[in-house]
Amino acid sequence: MSNAFYTIPEPSNELVKSYAKGSLERKLLFEAYDEMYKRRIVVPLYINGEAIFTENKEAIRPPHDFNHVVGDYVKASPSHVKSAIDSCLKAKADWEQMPWQDRAAIFLKAAALISGPYRYKINAATMIGQSKNVYQAEIDSACELIDFFNFNAKFLEEIYSSQPISSVGIWNRTEYRPLEGFVYAITPFNFTAIAGNLPAAPVLMGNVCVWKPSESQMYSANIIMEVLIEAGLPKGVINMVSGDPVMISDSVLNHKEFSGLHFTGSTKVFKTLWKQIALNLDHYKTYPKIVGETGGKDFVWAHPSADAAIVGTALIRGAFEYQGQKCSAASRAYIPKSMWAELKVFLEAELKTIRVGSPRKVSNFINAVIHEASFKKLVEIIEFVKASNDASILFGGGYDNNIGYFVDPTIIVAKNPNFRTMTEELFGPILSIYVYEDTQWEKVLKTVDQTSEYALTGAIFAQERSVITKATAILRNSAGNFYINDKPTGAVVGQQPFGGARGSGTNDKAGSIYNLLRWVSPRTIKENFVPPTNYSYPFLEE
Repeated sequence: MSNAFYTIPEPSNELVKSYAKGSLERKLLFEAYDEMYKRRIVVPLYINGEAIFTENKEAIRPPHDFNHVVGDYVKASPSHVKSAIDSCLKAKADWEQMPWQDRAAIFLKAAALISGPYRYKINAATMIGQSKNVYQAEIDSACELIDFFNFNAKFLEEIYSSQPISSVGIWNRTEYRPLEGFVYAITPFNFTAIAGNLPAAPVLMGNVCVWKPSESQMYSANIIMEVLIEAGLPKGVINMVSGDPVMISDSVLNHKEFSGLHFTGSTKVFKTLWKQIALNLDHYKTYPKIVGETGGKDFVWAHPSADAAIVGTALIRGAFEYQGQKCSAASRAYIPKSMWAELKVFLEAELKTIRVGSPRKVSNFINAVIHEASFKKLVEIIEFVKASNDASILFGGGYDNNIGYFVDPTIIVAKNPNFRTMTEELFGPILSIYVYEDTQWEKVLKTVDQTSEYALTGAIFAQERSVITKATAILRNSAGNFYINDKPTGAVVGQQPFGGARGSGTNDKAGSIYNLLRWVSPRTIKENFVPPTNYSYPFLEE
């Protein structure tokens, strides 16, 4: 029973720890890393609050040391997926009837657990399983996931408090019901925070969820489940299944109680799932909600008035942090000819200082790409460029898979703005640059807008305000997250809600009230305190 109107504590973004030399946080993190690296765990399925172990397992190997095994994850059978769905539906009634402040408290506690006792464990798991360096793991698996849980709880309060007006004798109310049935969350390898948020956001709003993490993120996915269970999440509210993605998706999307998809991944897979859902519409109890954040070919455009060092720093950080495997990573750049000579010297000098290797060594800025398929794709691109007459490699172009999947930070200079690497999503540490004539800057802006099917992130650099105004207008549909004099990566929950349109997704903005609104089905309630007793109206009198 609720005998008060509760307010969620005002959230603030989690402070990013520095992990500077000699710091306590560096010591604690690497103690966790080394201890976890030595042992071999088994990541189970989580169904109805129980850890399910079977002999059908797949090894978990760090991308930077693929001969080493840190664990195994259990692969689900069709019967496991059915049990997960049944468990969701069994838990649904009690969960959606739980007072909202109690649902919120679970995720507030989860945020506190990650901020405190789980911080180094979840960061180390992300470093080991996804090959992220210290800083990239900290801003992702600790800070962003904490922010998702804290801010979403506050957004929940704001949604519920939004109510319609009422006239005399009438009380109008809006109830934000969870969806009927269950939600299916499919999450990617590249962000532990996204993996945690995609099942958690609909669940916070009273839904139940079947969650399929990426096979390349199972190590940290396990810790997310450990945190949620310790935070008090009831059995069956989130059921985690792993393994064959086609089998799992077929089982889920063929179920009549399927009511929503929360997805982050490739554009191709998202379109396939959307078509599959459309073909099943006659089978479902209700129209499913479909929310997706997909691919990107994110851009940086520089005007002649911009500062070369500022642009160069943004390119290095935007293109090469986490090996260019961020959805928002800078992948194509448009540089004025008058800046190019200075920028080229700057880039070459800075990139020579960058080290590539294991995240266990703190001086390595770049680590391994996620798996062999990614490595092979990037190598094919690099060799294609080396054989091409329409582009050349300015810097990098090396790669090595003796112990891990390492690709050097690579800069390609393309003669044609429609060259393959200027248009194709690569998802690796490869940046393509097109140098344009200064007088053509406005024309090139239109090229930026029309080159790619995607519209996720983009950045412009200029000092002249009139140029910024014009570029912002021309590129208004080219990016859901648009940056002025800053790199196109690093969106912060509550500050820059994230998502794009066109081929980049449904632009429902993770980390905002807008995403949470997709996971409710509002019911308007009108109560008349003094109902009429006669049908007649005054206008009927002659």
